[in-house]
Order: sequence, then C-alpha cells, then structure tokens
Amino acid sequence: MAVKSFDEIKREVKAKQFAPVYLFQGEEGYYIDQLTDLVLENALEEHERDFNQTIFYGIDSDVNAIIDACRRYPMMAERQLVVVREAQNLKNIDELLHYVTNPLPSTVLVLNHKHKKLDMRKKLGTTITKSGVAFESKKIYDNQVPAFIINYLKDKKISIDAQSAQILTDYLGAGLSKIVNELDKLAISLPADNRQITPEIIEKNIGISKDFNNFELQKAIANLDVVKANRIARYFEENQKNNPLVMTLSLLFGFFTNLMICHYEKDKSTNSLKQALGVQWDIQVIDYQFAMKHYNAVKTMRNVALIREYDAKSKGFQNSLTPTEKLLPELLFKLMH
Repeated sequence: MAVKSFDEIKREVKAKQFAPVYLFQGEEGYYIDQLTDLVLENALEEHERDFNQTIFYGIDSDVNAIIDACRRYPMMAERQLVVVREAQNLKNIDELLHYVTNPLPSTVLVLNHKHKKLDMRKKLGTTITKSGVAFESKKIYDNQVPAFIINYLKDKKISIDAQSAQILTDYLGAGLSKIVNELDKLAISLPADNRQITPEIIEKNIGISKDFNNFELQKAIANLDVVKANRIARYFEENQKNNPLVMTLSLLFGFFTNLMICHYEKDKSTNSLKQALGVQWDIQVIDYQFAMKHYNAVKTMRNVALIREYDAKSKGFQNSLTPTEKLLPELLFKLMH
C-alpha cells in the first residue's frame, strides 16, 4: 500500500476496493471527515451495519479494545468496519502496531486523526504505509479558499463570482468545515429558479455587509480612498461582533506582505503577479496593481511594521491610551498618509 491522494482514495472506496487500514490525518479536518464518511457509506450495506460496524472515540477508548474489535470476524458479511474518530486523543496509540503489522483482511480499520500528524518516521506510521493507506490533509492557504468555494458550489450547480467568494473567505477564514457549513446554508436559501450566490444574498443570510467588509476595506486602502476606508472602519466599530479587529489586522498584514512580493517582481503583468501570489483570477491582483501606485516598497514595509505594532496594541501591549475600538481608524490614518 502507500500514501495516496484524496481523489485516489475516493475513487477506490467508491469502487469497493478497500485497504485493511486507513490513516486519515493532518491539520485540515474537512477532508479527513469526508474520507471517513465515504468509507462508512460504502464499506457495508445498511443491513450489515448492526453487527459489523464499530465506532470508537479516541478520548474514551482503549487500544486493546480496538484491537480486539479488529480481530473479530464479520457476521454474514464480506467485511467488518472499525472506525476510530478523533484518534489523535487515543492514549498509547503506538500500541496499534501489534495489529497493523498483520491486519485481518476481512476488517477495515479507519483512524480519523485530526489537527495533527503521527510521526511517520516511527514504526506505527511506516507500518501503516506498508499494510494500508495513509492520507495527509494539509491546511489550505487563504489564497486557495476562493477557488475551493467556487468549485464546491459548482458541484452543487450553484454559481458564485470571485468577489463574493473573496468576501466569504475574508469573513469565514480558511477552516473548510465552517465554510462548507455556511455554503450549505446559503444553498438551501436559494430559490429553485436562481442558483447564484451574490453579495446581496450573503448579506441577507450570513450578515456580511456587501458594502462594509474587509474586501471593500482592502480595495479602499489600495485606491487610497480615505473617506471610504474610514466609513468602513466606523461600521466595524459599530458592529464589532461580526467584524473582529484581529481578523481585519490579519488580512491587512497579508495584503501588505503580498504587496511587497509584487514590488519585487520584475514582471508586473497580471499573469506574472497571479503566479507570484499563487492566485487564480485577475480580480485577485487588481488591488495590488492599484496599491503599487500609492505605496512604494519602503512605505509598504513600514506599513507591515505598523500592522504588527497595532496587533500587539490590540492584545494590550504598550497601549494604555487608545481604546481597542479606536485602533483601526488610528492605524488606517498611518497606513494611508
């Protein structure tokens, strides 16, 4: 067996080709749960599950009990399925080596190991890659999230433009499980005759203002639109729950860091900048192209330092005078002047 990709495992499981042991692990829980659920759906017929499906949870399970379950034979079925959810919490997980060295061919063991990895240099990890299948679910970068949103909705025959996908990304972050949950809610809210997600629909159903959000703030800063930037900052101040400062500071830090990358690219064409920033659409580099006209490399580097300073102030370091809600307007003034 071997280390395999999400698509390879998905294809094999749907074809009823099962490995005796699966290790689904990594920082991004979404793909781990997707593959675990896929095995649960396909390994057994519904009428076989009562006697041949066992689910453990790592935090309150014993390795010996899991091994005993794996060594049982299926009842009136071709195979049995043993799933260990949240296997990262399983004490003495290395003792599973006693089973995975010689797994029972009629048992499918799934280790759902989220938010961190096994040390694949140790015996358990190397043995699983020999006797079974391992998959690592890596956390995706922020600039990859809009593409995930667009492709996820496309599979549901729902369209969304790049701007709306970016608005959702800025608000929801890069946690795919949370994103999918919100996308599914949006999908349910759509009328049957209009399967398109717009900023207006996002505002109505999620509460992200189509005019006052981090996407629009970034655009205002890039265009040196002081009035608009301050209007958004005032809106954020009045709606702090939906617009936490820590998220805005993180996005501004990423923006000016990426702007520095753009400054040092010899080729400033759209395609070259897309490649340098690792993004897919022209709209994702437009703000940087405008910003380079207003912020030279020195000013950009100074702004990165300013954002770091205000991030520290927002956490109480060296800030005895400015209320937290007033930090963003103060920072914007310094960034844009």
